[in-house]
Amino acid sequence: MSLSPEQVESILIECNALLDGHFLLTSGRHSGRYVQCAQVLQYPEHCAKLGEAIADGFRDAGVDLVVGPALGGILIAYEVARSLGTQCLFTERENGKMALRRGFVIRPGTRVLVVEDVITTGGSVREVMDLVVASDAEVVGVGVLVNRSGGKADFGVPLRALLGLSIETYDPVNCPLCAVGTPAVKPGSRSITGTA
Repeated sequence: MSLSPEQVESILIECNALLDGHFLLTSGRHSGRYVQCAQVLQYPEHCAKLGEAIADGFRDAGVDLVVGPALGGILIAYEVARSLGTQCLFTERENGKMALRRGFVIRPGTRVLVVEDVITTGGSVREVMDLVVASDAEVVGVGVLVNRSGGKADFGVPLRALLGLSIETYDPVNCPLCAVGTPAVKPGSRSITGTA
């Protein structure tokens, strides 16, 4: 069951997941728009549909394991794994670095699909990929709900996104939102309101 980009965007809008404001991204860059996938993933029916749509892009990839970074990638990675009939793990930050915790192990030779909710620079995905490679396993692809990298994210493996959005980001030194004095909000750290 594939979803068109228009259908995915419609779901995001319906769930108030496209936000306007001044946001400090995980990458350290600033943006006037933010995709808060948690607003969508709180609804199991949407999460299942979106997970199945990502899984559809990798059904012939021989995926043994799906891995998503905490926190944003956990729910969608689980739904992708459920749809593919595979195991699912998640990574967490430990002392500032992505790590496998809770007794999770990636066995050598495992074919791994990395799944994330949103990518901008792809830094978290690369960290997860590094863990997979360090485990002597193979990354067979990257699946995401929203790719907001503007086509710049390249992981050297197939990347499939349900929706691509071109949202400008700014270096904090040259941020026009900072220049006019609008305070930056780190999503998830306090309440965010507003829609696109």
